[in-house]
Amino acid sequence: RLAGCTVFITGASRGIGKAIALKAAKDGANIVIAAKTAQPHSKLLGTIYTAAEEIEAVGGKALPCIVDVRDEQQISDAVQKAVKKFGAYTIAKYGMSMYVLGMAEEFKGEIAVNALWPKTAIYTAATEMLGGPGIKSQCRKVDIIADAAYSIFQKPKSFTGNFVIDENILKAEGIQHFDIYAIKPGHPLQPDLFLDEYPEAVSKKMESAGAVPEFKEEKPQPQPKPRSGAVEKTFRIVKDSLSDDIAKATQAIYLFELSGKDGGTWFLDLKSKGGNVGYGEPSEQADVVMSMSTDDFVKMFSGKLKPTMAFMSGKLKIKGNMALAIKLEKLMNQMNARL
Repeated sequence: RLAGCTVFITGASRGIGKAIALKAAKDGANIVIAAKTAQPHSKLLGTIYTAAEEIEAVGGKALPCIVDVRDEQQISDAVQKAVKKFGAYTIAKYGMSMYVLGMAEEFKGEIAVNALWPKTAIYTAATEMLGGPGIKSQCRKVDIIADAAYSIFQKPKSFTGNFVIDENILKAEGIQHFDIYAIKPGHPLQPDLFLDEYPEAVSKKMESAGAVPEFKEEKPQPQPKPRSGAVEKTFRIVKDSLSDDIAKATQAIYLFELSGKDGGTWFLDLKSKGGNVGYGEPSEQADVVMSMSTDDFVKMFSGKLKPTMAFMSGKLKIKGNMALAIKLEKLMNQMNARL
C-alpha cells in the first residue's frame, strides 16, 4: 500500500524508528534513514548502513543520511538528498509532537500532521539503559508502534492534528488482543511516561480485583509538624535558588508526596511571583504530583538519581502534566551544584 511512497524517519537506525521503517519497506516504500549512528556503537546495535541493508532485504529502498536533529543544516541536507534520489518525501516521522497542532493548521489540506504515543513503555536499547534489565518484562515490542504508524500512514490528509495512542488506533482497526505485542505476555505493563493513565478508571478496575490503588483520593489527613532534616534542607536550598525568571519560565505548581523520615506533603510553587516552597498543600491546585520516598527525593534533587531512571524503576510516580514534570528536571540540573 505504501509502494512508491517516500518515508523520512529520524532515529531509524534502531528501535522504534527502524521498526516503522521495516514495516513500510515491506510494501516497497522508499526510506530515508535520518540518524546519528554511522559507526558501530559499543552498547547500541545498528547503524544507518546496517538499517539500510535490512530495509532493502525486505523490499524497500533506502537512503542512509547522517542527521543530528539539533543541526538544521544536516536536516536540510538530508531532505535535499531525499528529493534528489526519490523525487520528494510524502511521509515523515519526527520526535516533534509539540509542533503537531500548529503544523496541522498551517498545512491543512496539503500535509497531514499527527503525533503517535505508546500507551505503555516500549522495549528498546534506550529503555534498558534507563530502566535496567528489569524493565524489559514490563514493556511492549516496537512492533506495536510500527503497526500503529502504518495505520496512520494509510489515513487521508483530512486525518490531521491528532494525538494518537497506539493501542487505541489499533483497536479501531479491529485488533483486540494485545498480548502479541508484550515482551512477556500476561505481565503487568509500565505506563508510558507521558500519558495520564485515567486514574479513576484504573482505580475501579483495581478495586474490583480487591487491590487498593496507590493514587486513590482519600480524605485529607492532618499533617504532622515537619521535622528538620535532609528534606527541609533541600527545600530551603531550592527556595534560595528561586527567582522571578525561573517562575516565569516554568509556570507550574508541583506537589511532593514523600514517604519516610521527614516526609509528608510539600510543594514547590513556580507560578507565584519569585516562586515559593512549603510544607502542606499549595494555595492553588498542583499541576504535577510526584510520589516517592524522602531518600530518593533528596538523591533526585542532588543529582544522584535521575528523574527518568527513578520513574522507570518505579521509585517515582507522577500524575498530572508530564511536560511540566520535564521542566522540573531541567530546573533540578541547575540546582544540583548547590545540593
